[in-house]
Amino acid sequence: MKTKLTLSVLMALLTIAARAQTTDQTFWLGADISGTTEMEARGTRLYNTKGEIRENTALMYELGLSAVRLRVWVTPRGGFCNPQDVLAMALRAKYYGMAVMIDFHYSDWWADPAKQPMPATWQYFTYDEMKHALAEHTRHTLLLLKEHAVDVRWVQIGNETTHGFLWPMGRAEDNMAQYAGLTDAGYEAVKSVFPQAQCIVHLDGGCDPARYDFIFDGLRQYGARWDMIGLSVYPYWDREAHLTKSDEETLSRVVDNIKRLHKKYGSETMIVETGVEAKRPAEGKVFIQKLIRAAHDATDGHCHGVFYWAPELEGHYPLGAFQDHRPTQIMEAFSEAAKWVRK
Repeated sequence: MKTKLTLSVLMALLTIAARAQTTDQTFWLGADISGTTEMEARGTRLYNTKGEIRENTALMYELGLSAVRLRVWVTPRGGFCNPQDVLAMALRAKYYGMAVMIDFHYSDWWADPAKQPMPATWQYFTYDEMKHALAEHTRHTLLLLKEHAVDVRWVQIGNETTHGFLWPMGRAEDNMAQYAGLTDAGYEAVKSVFPQAQCIVHLDGGCDPARYDFIFDGLRQYGARWDMIGLSVYPYWDREAHLTKSDEETLSRVVDNIKRLHKKYGSETMIVETGVEAKRPAEGKVFIQKLIRAAHDATDGHCHGVFYWAPELEGHYPLGAFQDHRPTQIMEAFSEAAKWVRK
């Protein structure tokens, strides 16, 4: 007797298959280097610790990283981080055999907990039209990558969606059901192109369990799917927000939250953003060493990697990991960890 699989059953099977992938014992060391092509357009050159010129992706590979994270904007000014620009950067990662994470902001510009603006061309859409636009943008970007044989391992459905995204339509405090529906539309679009990719919902403040409960209780209530939870871990911002008083408190609370999230939701996790003060490289290296070790050893195997956000940034951003366009001691934490992490 033959049984026809319904779409809902098929998607459930894909969800199970994607979550099963997280049993992979690889522990990933990565960086978000989405600004690479824009930096090159400004004429900025990067160097390794020997003073030799290096392209950013090549330098990350040389430093021991095994993965890159690339953000996608819808119609950005200047074209940087649009789908074609992301493809150009992803192809560089492919050349070095690095895994690729795609981070959809669903905006024309920065999206984070303080702002989640709609793309200009989407601002008058109805809810159903917005779901369709989000899904088409997701599929179009991923198909472009797939057509060029880029294997996308992880996809973020939004960036730091602590309060939802596509405000006001998908603001979680006001419209949790719509935020969940938009998230699930993204999930389904990802699976239609890369069935085995792991879909990540990413929040900031990895030390604060309350914000994770709020979002994931809401997503679960309204039937949205995800495969992995992404956390941002920034002791600097945690102190600024009075969430913690020290690096050590941030680290301890993050580890506790990771284990709690697995127990409550059955979700594996990834630290998809971290950073420390570039002007304190020795102290920063120590924290990143402790973070990688704790994520690897102290989470009962439920955290699968650590990504540094924009290590090459200098000047206006305080949490990079370069000085004079060269990696500081901070990046040694990754180089040294590459020798012992699970591969």
